[in-house]
Amino acid sequence: MKPFVVNSHGRLVFPANFSPELDFSVLDSVAAAEAVITRDFESKAPTGTDIAARVASGAYARRFDLLRDLGQNLFWVNRWALTLYEKRPTRWRDLPRSREDVFLPVVTPWVDGPAKVAAVQQAWATLPAGRHPEVEERIFALLFDVWGHRRHHATDLAPVKPTVAQFLDTPGALTFVLPDLEPDYPTFSTTDIHDVDTEAPELEALTRWAMVLHNQYPWTRSRTELREASAIGDDEVVIAFHPRTREVAAFLERVRNGAQARTRPSRPQPVPVAPVTPYPPVVVADAFPVQPRIESLAVVRGEHVCENTDVVRNSSFSWSPMSAAEISAKTGIDRRRYTEHEIGDLALAAADAALAHAGRRPEEIGAVLVATCTSDRLIPSLSTWLSGELGILQTHCSADIVAACAGLPYGLAEAVRQLQEVNRPVLLVCVEKFSDKIGGVRTSRMIFGDGAAALVVSPAAEGSAGDVEVLQTYASGPAAQVNSIIWPNPEFDNDITVYGPEVKALVARYLEQMIGELDVLPGHGGRSLLDAIELIVPHQANRTMIVGLAEKAGLAADQLYFDIGDMGNVSAASIPIALFDAVRDGVIARPTRVFAPGFGAGAVGGYAVLTVDPAIMAPEVVLRPGVTALPQQRVPGTTSDDVRVAFGT
Repeated sequence: MKPFVVNSHGRLVFPANFSPELDFSVLDSVAAAEAVITRDFESKAPTGTDIAARVASGAYARRFDLLRDLGQNLFWVNRWALTLYEKRPTRWRDLPRSREDVFLPVVTPWVDGPAKVAAVQQAWATLPAGRHPEVEERIFALLFDVWGHRRHHATDLAPVKPTVAQFLDTPGALTFVLPDLEPDYPTFSTTDIHDVDTEAPELEALTRWAMVLHNQYPWTRSRTELREASAIGDDEVVIAFHPRTREVAAFLERVRNGAQARTRPSRPQPVPVAPVTPYPPVVVADAFPVQPRIESLAVVRGEHVCENTDVVRNSSFSWSPMSAAEISAKTGIDRRRYTEHEIGDLALAAADAALAHAGRRPEEIGAVLVATCTSDRLIPSLSTWLSGELGILQTHCSADIVAACAGLPYGLAEAVRQLQEVNRPVLLVCVEKFSDKIGGVRTSRMIFGDGAAALVVSPAAEGSAGDVEVLQTYASGPAAQVNSIIWPNPEFDNDITVYGPEVKALVARYLEQMIGELDVLPGHGGRSLLDAIELIVPHQANRTMIVGLAEKAGLAADQLYFDIGDMGNVSAASIPIALFDAVRDGVIARPTRVFAPGFGAGAVGGYAVLTVDPAIMAPEVVLRPGVTALPQQRVPGTTSDDVRVAFGT
């Protein structure tokens, strides 16, 4: 988990975007680590030679571009130190000689370094200042003090540094040497870095970069030399590298002991084949004797608004430049909602509100279903935990449904099936918390948000029509589409990752199939069900993509309702929250027939055709920042005696 923080200015800060802490427990080889480092640090970073060439050709039109290149270069230069090691200036006489967890970097002198440094310094003096020259000057002073006093070449830095013994046994090996210790050299605290406050969002991000890079060299850089072991005096100081975490230490030990990379057994990639016959949509009135009635719908949003400018303020060194306006144009999202609260708190707050609005007591509920793909609970499941928190002694079924962005149609389909068995209300909660699972992956940070919705689905009065007319669910497809959205993803430091072209392909495939099915189902007055649809409320994935694909499928943009601009993509919760907002915005002002399609991770898909009555909407639950949403029941710690009692031994 990589949670955001709220700084003293009330702004959101994403520490993982500028202080990388990779999870080396999921990497089993140097090759695996190098692949992650290459993508995150190297692919976007210019070399010193690149920067010098850009200066010579006049490629820099403004100071910001040069600052950005310097920052990305220095993160690349420090790629292994930032992720694997902690630097500790140590007197040569005090340095352990035989420990296998103390390392000395071996480096080579920087070719043409002075000329490249002089070129950057000259370019800075001639480039025009931006709208915030004093901020640019502060950033340059920090970055140039590091970049201008580099002594070593960066391309050939090894991830696994030599131990001190190995350094001593390597003729001609050079390492960093300082004349003395500077224990009080000023550095920036975590709070200092978080509390950066500048008017220009892109400069706020660069300021944090510069502060983190400054902290990598807590000594007077101009005094640094490269020396062989024989030329180091006892009271002179070297920069010892120590494993940053226990996971890093274990990784280095695995590498040192020659551990082999884990591989999956190879097998031919199957060609996906279509079902022997299509799966027809479920016409609820024909398939089930107990008809579903939606009694209430309650929503809870993350209490923090994350604007596109907040995303820019937290730009990672691994990102290409993108403005707030460009994020909006690319995704249709201007802001998304994040929460400090636990995902269970969101689910519980929504469930309480839905039950209250429906006038239902906990003992009336026959089943509790939770649709989510971001729960951090496995045992007990979020649904069973929620059942206990609501005070329900027993349900017929409490189960989590991992159907990602198709959570609502999957959840409604299961709720309708449960109604047939229990003939009493079913509580369906759709809830997601993405904000702590994103890390430095920009596509995910731009799109996902936090929120919850809860519905009470009850048996309709005998002989009356229900509110859910048609249900359909799908899953699977080509392997690339099944794996188009992954969490956790070891290749991206376990952050959620989205592979856009594959997502677009699966959405196009499902939309075409859905439209085809609705076009042959009967509506009223001789029209097809598709023609009888009054409003389309799709999963709020990416407005730009959905509108384009919907128009290709024959739908008009004005038939679709979106709240993604203010909510972002809340996966399973996106459709029910959008239904709530459609009522709030007056788009649904009377009982309205809605087509609600969803599609997403795992190549899942599905839709519901349902009648939405504005009267079912509960008053919105508003969470306050920094305040626990609901009282928590504390579970006492388990002892061995507790286990013996539980299992009768």
